[in-house]
Amino acid sequence: MIILAATPIGNLGDASRRLIEALERATVIAAEDTRTTQRLLAALGVTNRPRLLALHDHNEKERAGEVVDLAREADVLVLSDAGMPTVSDPGYGLVAAAAAAGVPVTVIPGPSAVVTALAVSALPTDRFTFEGFLPRKDGERTQALAALAGQERTMVFFEAPSRVAATLQAMAEAFGADRPAAVCRELTKLHEEIARGTLGELAAWAAEGVRGELVVVVGGAAPRRVAFADAVTQLLELTRSGTRLKDAAAEVSELTGHSRRELYQAALAVKNG
Repeated sequence: MIILAATPIGNLGDASRRLIEALERATVIAAEDTRTTQRLLAALGVTNRPRLLALHDHNEKERAGEVVDLAREADVLVLSDAGMPTVSDPGYGLVAAAAAAGVPVTVIPGPSAVVTALAVSALPTDRFTFEGFLPRKDGERTQALAALAGQERTMVFFEAPSRVAATLQAMAEAFGADRPAAVCRELTKLHEEIARGTLGELAAWAAEGVRGELVVVVGGAAPRRVAFADAVTQLLELTRSGTRLKDAAAEVSELTGHSRRELYQAALAVKNG
């Protein structure tokens, strides 16, 4: 089978017993960076020397079939450099190929920068969305942020230290400078730091320079106050443009907070009336 294994995101003490046992008995490891995996084995005192295969963003599409074939005969442990494979890291293509081929996939759970940052951000955790890395080009980033401006869930982003100041400034412009946020730096490491404040304040803070691995958590937009009748009108306008009634009801429900079922029934009554 394919075994996705979460590795420490900073503190080696977070390596689970299951992870260490899996490393000790593995015969094949598909790793994002084989050198990083070798260092992990040494740091955890694992003397096993399994076959190491490179599986990264640039070769996953071509190599997934080979790894799936290997997993038919023996367990293949899949590691990213840190955290959970497939989450803004290689592995999704492999899992999809394994599922299509009927090869079992399981998980050794563990550290994740996404939920760790969310937990310490002091922002709502009941509903959230993970957005990964924003586009590097200014125009594409601006467009992506504009599409998220009305998102009511807490949003989690990854960002490079060299770009975080510009990203926070772009977020302040797209979401409003007073939107609450947190920048989580070097999570679980010796110099862990959680900077909380408004996007405007954090953009000014980051302008002086920030180092280390970063996760940015941004509070969601305030709930929209749209009357039910107006929401039904929006839904009907969408259907006139060619959107299926069911899909339009789902979209308007997401935007307004009104019940999808009630919107659907109300629009259906108008259409049949």
